[in-house]
Amino acid sequence: MKEPWVVTLSIIEIGISYKSHYQQFTPPFDIPASWQWVKLEELVEFQGGYAYKSNTYVDNSNWQVVRIGNVKNDKLLLDSQPVFVPEHIANDSIKYQIQSDDILFTMTGTKGKRDYFYSVKVPSISTKLLLNQRVGRLRCITKNLYIDYLCNVLKSTYILDTIFATETGNVSQGNIGSESTLSLYIPLPPYSEQERIVRTLNAYVSTLYNIDSYRCDLQEIIQKAKSKTLDLAMQGKLVPQDPADEPAADMLRRINPKARIITDNPHYPQLPDNWVLTRIKDVFEINPKNKVSDDIQAGFVPMASIHDGYSDKFHYEVKQWGEIKSGFTHFADGDIAVAKISPCLENRKSMILRDLPNGIGAGTTELLIFRSTILIPEFSLLFFKSYNFIKCCTGTFNGVVGQQRVGKSIVEDIHIPIPPLNIQRTIVQRVQEWFNCLDNIIVSLSN
Repeated sequence: MKEPWVVTLSIIEIGISYKSHYQQFTPPFDIPASWQWVKLEELVEFQGGYAYKSNTYVDNSNWQVVRIGNVKNDKLLLDSQPVFVPEHIANDSIKYQIQSDDILFTMTGTKGKRDYFYSVKVPSISTKLLLNQRVGRLRCITKNLYIDYLCNVLKSTYILDTIFATETGNVSQGNIGSESTLSLYIPLPPYSEQERIVRTLNAYVSTLYNIDSYRCDLQEIIQKAKSKTLDLAMQGKLVPQDPADEPAADMLRRINPKARIITDNPHYPQLPDNWVLTRIKDVFEINPKNKVSDDIQAGFVPMASIHDGYSDKFHYEVKQWGEIKSGFTHFADGDIAVAKISPCLENRKSMILRDLPNGIGAGTTELLIFRSTILIPEFSLLFFKSYNFIKCCTGTFNGVVGQQRVGKSIVEDIHIPIPPLNIQRTIVQRVQEWFNCLDNIIVSLSN
């Protein structure tokens, strides 16, 4: 840690007629050589607000009182519960008049929550404004301070951490004092640099506002892009095909000679030559049972423990097998679990079971479990999250509203496209690459 050092603010160094004084101060971070640490009281004058009495308020006048609620989230909200005072009250308190380019900030809020010290620069407006109590006003007293720069600095983490460290008040109400505010040290660059910083910040803020405005639309587009990616994958259009691969039809007949080969399906009109279309029940064992000792540990998975969307995440509770073997759906490592009830099915609550205690588990009865020796689990999961599979299920829902689900007898006859094993692996890899790119965009938006 740096030793405390003396900051000397001289006319020569900064070009401002500051008071000559020395102040012990430990800089929180390094600044360029052309910058200086300057105490706020040498850049602005402070004015606290006046305690206007509510019984003097009138319905309308040329004088509006700016209260704490009008300065919120770093915005000046003059339309938020406006109050006015008559001309004679305003004239008697004219020193509290607010001017354009003043900085207003709130000085009282909830203790420990940082829901105040909002700051805003007053724009040029026709309304005459007066300062109410617990709203502070900072007015520039030097031509070498660009007020927009100061307004941005007051919103910085450094300033907020410093000022809230001085918070006083009772159990529920927090206060920031004028002395603490004026004692803040501001990193002050040359005037032209202040202007450049503000221009850059404004450009960034404008971009962020635009991103925020379109965030929901972009997230929806990303979800549609993922859905379309799976559609292309299931139609054999996502990756190049290798004619040298064993045809999927030969693989299917070898493993299940009784499997039905489907030759006509509007959802998959032009599959690659070495793919095959069949029924789900021809490639999966559905809802298999576990036969193990009651005293071994297993994983228990309720519906709430399964993530939705295109994720493959879930968590389990460890229980004795004897506690969960009856009345729940059985599964084991490598199985695919798919929600059969609405809206969990449409929300894509499905995953590959992995790393279960002793490789087994049980869970909500609203799951269908699929186990295959033909399809790799990762490719199977992509199919069960695809739009075509979900559409085939939702079109056959039965049950009352709020309890609608798809039956096993319906699901087992849904058609599924089967590529050669090598293509399954390639598709899984390509989809994961694309999804990672899309997820990175979502993470960037969140940050």
